[in-house]
Amino acid sequence: MKILIAHGPNLNMLGIREPNIYGSETLPSINEKITQHALSKDVEIECRFYQSNVEGFLIDQIHQAFADGFAGIVINPGGLTHTSVALRDAISAVALPTVEVHLSNVHAREEFRHHSFIAPIAIGQIAGFGIKGYMMAVDGLIDYLNK
Repeated sequence: MKILIAHGPNLNMLGIREPNIYGSETLPSINEKITQHALSKDVEIECRFYQSNVEGFLIDQIHQAFADGFAGIVINPGGLTHTSVALRDAISAVALPTVEVHLSNVHAREEFRHHSFIAPIAIGQIAGFGIKGYMMAVDGLIDYLNK
């Protein structure tokens, strides 16, 4: 089972950017924890990690995940959550089960963060649990795919 783990704009700045909101973990550290968590599952799982500050590159990676036979996607779209119809359409087009993740509780923050273009086409959304949200997303996606 192959899963794309996609990180959107500004997530490369984790550990530096607003640690009071996003924590002090860096993106490489988070990816390593996701890898270790995935390895602890009773399923063979391969995670491909991808981060971009460019909407089109994220869309290309989603298309490539489909072409490469990936089973699903875990994505933290960052600010594109609230703005990108194109990202939403890419996820919808490939029809891979997708879980949307946010480190912070976006629904308890600024009003503009309350709307997600991704949530209506995702199998679930996890927000507010910090990096544990990624592990919850991987677990949920594995459970969904094994049904």
